[in-house]
Amino acid sequence: MEFGLVLQTDPPASEVVGLMRRAEQNGFRHGWTFDSAVLWQEPFVIYSQILEHTQDLVVGPMVTNPSTRTPEVTASTFATLNDMFGNRTVCGIGRGDSAMRVAGRAPDTLARLGEAIDVIRDLAEGREADVGGRTLRIPWIRDGRLPVWMAAYGPKALALAGRKADGFILQLADPYLTEWMVKAVRDAAAAAGRDPSAVTICVAAPAYVSADLAHAREQCRWFGGMVGNHVADLVARYGEHSGMVPEALTAYVKERQGYDYRHHGRAGNPDTAFVPDEIVDRFCLVGPAAAHLDKLRTLKDLGVDQFALYAMHDAREQVIDAYGAEIIPALS
Repeated sequence: MEFGLVLQTDPPASEVVGLMRRAEQNGFRHGWTFDSAVLWQEPFVIYSQILEHTQDLVVGPMVTNPSTRTPEVTASTFATLNDMFGNRTVCGIGRGDSAMRVAGRAPDTLARLGEAIDVIRDLAEGREADVGGRTLRIPWIRDGRLPVWMAAYGPKALALAGRKADGFILQLADPYLTEWMVKAVRDAAAAAGRDPSAVTICVAAPAYVSADLAHAREQCRWFGGMVGNHVADLVARYGEHSGMVPEALTAYVKERQGYDYRHHGRAGNPDTAFVPDEIVDRFCLVGPAAAHLDKLRTLKDLGVDQFALYAMHDAREQVIDAYGAEIIPALS
């Protein structure tokens, strides 16, 4: 199992770069950031500094979308970083939540997302692609490589990830839901004639190493609110008891009253009071290091290739160091 670190690109950018350097020194292999142009600083500018100041770390957004940047711009940006630093990027992509909603737009359709996955990968790797009816190719790319990993929860999105994506990003760490969703992705890959085992599985969730479980839960409760945005969409689309989405995912959003993106992804988010301790414990990794190891071993047995650790809490350095000392050596 590999490990990644997920950060927001809050200023100063030098702090983001420093934390990514610290992560690499502790055995992390991927450095991820949020991508929301209004809420945080521009991640691709910061990626160039992360790549300059690390040796092997692979960087990318968790996640971008097809609309805040057009696919050809996204492909060229990744390809430029790869040309400068070697092929050390990965494109995490989804329909768009905060980046789209804060700008007053709805998340993209799955049809647009599926088209963008093909276009971004083809262009970034030097092949021709159809962009709005026009055949394009970026002529200066040589030996480019860009894996595209897709974030998904619902059945249609999981099927799309299985058909098209190089990797699947699941933003929660509940073993039951992980097993259910990984199976859906792999079944779709097999139905499309792909090797299901070739789809990289990445589980992303907050992790807080501490014997003070109550404090750890409060530092990670925001995550249930973030996931709840997507769950509310699924309930609106499929219904609460449709059988299309497990009630183990949807039931907890009944008391959700709304969401203010000014607090998105931050400890102490006031819009997450509806998230019970049970959801924090299921979706996140909290408690002493031994509890983290137990859960990560379960996820590894379910086929998870990477755990990406969200570090939006008051103990970022300590948790990075704890993973480097106690957890990564035991599971890598």
